Amino acid sequence: MKFSEVIGQEEARQRLMQMVEEGRLPHALLLCGPAGSGKMALALAFASYLLGERQEDGSQLPGFNSQLTTNAEAMLRKWQHPDLQFSYPVVKPKGTSAEHKMVSDDFAKEWNTLLMEGPYFTMDQWLQMMRADNQQAIIYEAESDELNRKLSLKSSMGGYKVCIVWLPERMNLACANKLLKLIEEPPTQTVFLMVCEEPEKLLETITSRTQRVDVKKIDTDHIEKALTERRGIDKEEAHRLARVANGSWLKALEELDTGNENRLFLDMFIMMMRLAWQRNVKELKKWSEIVSGYGREKQRRMLTYFLRLVRENFMYNFHQPELCYMTQDEENFARNFSRFINESNVIGISELMQKAIRDIGQNANPKIVFFDMALNIIVLLLQK
Repeated sequence: MKFSEVIGQEEARQRLMQMVEEGRLPHALLLCGPAGSGKMALALAFASYLLGERQEDGSQLPGFNSQLTTNAEAMLRKWQHPDLQFSYPVVKPKGTSAEHKMVSDDFAKEWNTLLMEGPYFTMDQWLQMMRADNQQAIIYEAESDELNRKLSLKSSMGGYKVCIVWLPERMNLACANKLLKLIEEPPTQTVFLMVCEEPEKLLETITSRTQRVDVKKIDTDHIEKALTERRGIDKEEAHRLARVANGSWLKALEELDTGNENRLFLDMFIMMMRLAWQRNVKELKKWSEIVSGYGREKQRRMLTYFLRLVRENFMYNFHQPELCYMTQDEENFARNFSRFINESNVIGISELMQKAIRDIGQNANPKIVFFDMALNIIVLLLQK
C-alpha cells in the first residue's frame, strides 16, 4: 500500500519518513488519533515502505534489488508478507474450550478479508466479520507469547520485521505486561506500529517506551477531494458531507449510505427527546429496552452520536451556519428542537451521556443505564 492511498495526513507521513532518512527510526511507534483519521491506513503504508514497496515517485527504502522488490510487493498486495505480523482484538466464540488460548491467528482469515476490503474500517465491521454476539473484543494474554515466538525468527528478506498492533488499549493486563517486556528488549530490526484511539488506557510504562505520533483529523479539503475523486460525488454534496464528517473518512462513507447507522441513531435520539419532553416514562422504559438490545460497541457509538447532536443543536441557536456540522435530516429536526438545548442544560446533558458511555464500557446493565439517562433527560429539558 502506498502513501498516496492515505487520505491527507501529509504531516504525519513526513515525520515518519524523516525518522527513516535520519536513521533514527524507533523500535516502537504509537500512532494516536480519533476514529476515521486514517491511522491504520498510515501504518499499513509505512509498513509497506519498510518492507520494500516502491512509492509512486519511484522512491524506496535502500537495500532492495528488483527481485526482492517484486516479491515484497506481490506479498504485500495480499497482506501476506512473512515479515509483517498483525495483532488485534478478538472474541472468544461460544463453545470454545476453556483450555484454548485465544490469539489473533484464530481469526486470521477474517482479518485478511477485512484488510483486502480497504484500510479504513471500524470495530463494528470487525465484530461483524468475527460474527461476535454482543461480545467485547480484547487482546488476550496468549497473544504476547505468540508475538514473541514469531518475532524471534530471522527476517525472511533480511530487512525489517514489522508488527502492527491495532487498538493496543484493548490488551488485558497480563498481555500488556508481557508485551512491555518485548518492547523493552525487541528482536533485531523489529518495528512495532501501535494504532491507538485511547492512549490513556495504555500502561504508562508502555507509552513511555514508545514514540508517539499524533494523527490528526483529516482536513475537510482532503475529504472533499477524496469524495469527488474516489466516489464520484459532485462538489457541492461532497463539501457538505466533508463538513459533517468532521475529519473522519469513515463518517463520510457512512453518510453516503442512505441506510446508514446514523439514520437509526437519529431516529432513536428524536424518539428519546420527544418522549422525555412528554414525560412519557412508560414509553421511555420501552425505548431503553430497545437500545439495550444493541451490542455494547453499538451502544457506545450511539451515545457518542447523541453527544454530537447535543452539541450541534446548542450551536444551532447561534444562527451561524459555519459553526454547525449537520446533515439535512439532522438540521430539519434541529429547527424545532434546538431551543430546548440551552446554557442551563447543555453541560448537564453532555455529562449525563458521557457517564452512560463510561458505564456501558464498564459492563453496567444497559437497561438500567439507558432508563436512568432517559429519566434524567426529562428533568434537564425543563431547565431554562
